[in-house]
Amino acid sequence: MTPFLGLNAQDPVVMTINDRPIKKSEFEVVYRKNSGRENQSTTRSVKEYVDLFSLFKSKVFEAERLGLDTLSSFRNELAGYRRQLAAPYLTDKNTNEALLTEAYERMKLEVRASHILIRLEETALPKDTLEAWTRANLIRNAILGKFPTPAEISNYDKLLKNTQVIAGQLKGKDSTLYKIKLKSIKNLQDYSKLDQDKFAAIAPKTSDDPSVLDNKGDLNYFSVFDMVYPFETAAYTTPIGDLSQIVRTKFGYHILKVTDRRVSKGEITVAHIMVKMPKDPTEQDKQNAKLKIDELYAKLGTGADFAALAREFSDDKQSNERGGQLQPFKAGRLPKAFEDAAFALKNNNDYSMPVLTQYGWHIIKRLNLKTVGSFDDVKTELKSRVNRDSRSQMGRSALIARVKNENLFKETPAALEAFRKVMDSTYLNATWKAERASKLGNKEMFQLGGKSYKQNDFAKYLESQMTFRSPTDVFEIVKGIYKNWVNEMVVAFEDSQLETKYVEFANLYREYRDGILLFDLTDQKVWSRAVKDTAGLRQYYEANKTKYLWEERADVTIYKCLNEKVATELRKLYKAGKSEKEITETLNKKSQLNVTVENIMYLKGENKNVDSGWAKGINAANFKEERENKIVVYVVNTILPKSPKTLAECRGNATADYQTFLESEWLDYLRKNYVVKVNEDVLNTIK
Repeated sequence: MTPFLGLNAQDPVVMTINDRPIKKSEFEVVYRKNSGRENQSTTRSVKEYVDLFSLFKSKVFEAERLGLDTLSSFRNELAGYRRQLAAPYLTDKNTNEALLTEAYERMKLEVRASHILIRLEETALPKDTLEAWTRANLIRNAILGKFPTPAEISNYDKLLKNTQVIAGQLKGKDSTLYKIKLKSIKNLQDYSKLDQDKFAAIAPKTSDDPSVLDNKGDLNYFSVFDMVYPFETAAYTTPIGDLSQIVRTKFGYHILKVTDRRVSKGEITVAHIMVKMPKDPTEQDKQNAKLKIDELYAKLGTGADFAALAREFSDDKQSNERGGQLQPFKAGRLPKAFEDAAFALKNNNDYSMPVLTQYGWHIIKRLNLKTVGSFDDVKTELKSRVNRDSRSQMGRSALIARVKNENLFKETPAALEAFRKVMDSTYLNATWKAERASKLGNKEMFQLGGKSYKQNDFAKYLESQMTFRSPTDVFEIVKGIYKNWVNEMVVAFEDSQLETKYVEFANLYREYRDGILLFDLTDQKVWSRAVKDTAGLRQYYEANKTKYLWEERADVTIYKCLNEKVATELRKLYKAGKSEKEITETLNKKSQLNVTVENIMYLKGENKNVDSGWAKGINAANFKEERENKIVVYVVNTILPKSPKTLAECRGNATADYQTFLESEWLDYLRKNYVVKVNEDVLNTIK
């Protein structure tokens, strides 16, 4: 993105329209975009384009004169587009590119790690945060062989009693949770002896992750985007066999142990036939299951259809209706034996020998394997996933830091501290009013780019963020909201500068704005008017009806006869002067299937059979209708000469012509009412 470095002195006026100046840069951008510069043979000359451009801008100025730019529908549509256009400018491009590259490199690898979770809310108070971090640190040290001293346990005890939840429970004479947490720290040395692997020994006794009792903290293999970003980063950057530093995520604090890292196996889609076994199978259950899976495997060997066998015999009710097909999965999601067999299949449609898991026996068929493509192949998908992921905030954070630095951001901490005087539990109950902050004197809270942001501004923002909250330290909430407010104001400040900082943004935004106005005005003056102005359309039609003529037409009766015999009888009746009704009634006395009748108006050239006897009367020849296997007789009732179409018959063409007429009138009006003066000297500098 190229900064727009104050082009006023370098950007002369190329023309005026009713004395409104048009700068060279605006004309040049639109000219180059619309003149076909990529194909020199069709390039319009600059002087030829002046008329098109001046007419375009005259329409825009006319729309403004009529107030179309003040309509809420216009403002809302333009605001929506501006948000889309501004989004890439309101993040740090270098950070985002680095995130894409990082995600792609991680996509090529799978990591296996275990973790211990110390659960903590994102909005936790400082005292709760300190307790959780201290507990995590003591646990991590214990895994490394450094167990807590009596002094450290005593200090942790004090921190624990001071936390919001424990203090409340102790006050209510409930010490259950307090004892559990304190015991988890006191007994770390004893826990470490339960397994040769200290991490696996300590994790089930200390982690707040419910799955720890089954997996001892082992999360199996995972890849990029499978975990929250800080956790993922720790897993990819911690050496195999080592403990990570303490990691904070939205779930709390984590301690990771990385156990393996390997090249990604990709994402596989398989189908399976499953023979389920009971939870506690007897030997007979096991034998029966093995006999059944072997029998199914033998059927596949004789050419039986895999999907058909799955639908009929598989015990997996969720997949058997789909021929056994499972959702695509990566390594680390399903039982190891199942995954190993699936990823070992070399080609699509290969199937495995029977595989035993804790769920029973499986025969697995490979349907597709999606490996990691080139960076260019997956870049679009990566960009979409990065934008939906928490890591996208890194680009925003980098932008905020840069904007603060560029615009001399300066805070006044005392102005925030003063809010302690006016904040109380009414904020937790969502009844607090911004007016209460007026007594603080409306002092400056921070300054950015020479603009002052004051206490009354923040008070209004505080009120807008109110919601019912559990009892807690109100000022801690205020500090968090203040941080969000500052960030929003910094981004909003940068947003307000985009037109002056980036010439391509200004051009695109102006182009879209003018385009909406042009569309709305043309719709009002031409398109919708031609449809809605029925009196005007009727008047135009009457004045131009000779443009809408029917060519010579034939009014034809078509008789479809069951066979040649019926057709012969029909011709006799016609020759005898019988009417259409008399002919059909006579021929269909014995069977209603003998003849059917249809009346159609044909232009010459529409039906070659009718053309062959283009004169009033019965066609001399019979024609075979192959599709219905009928004999067809054509009777031309009359030949109509050229005649005007009714308005109903030509409404589409007449409306289109009326639109052209209205547009021509409108353009004449614009040329008379908008005077264009061109600065030839400036125009000649555009090549």
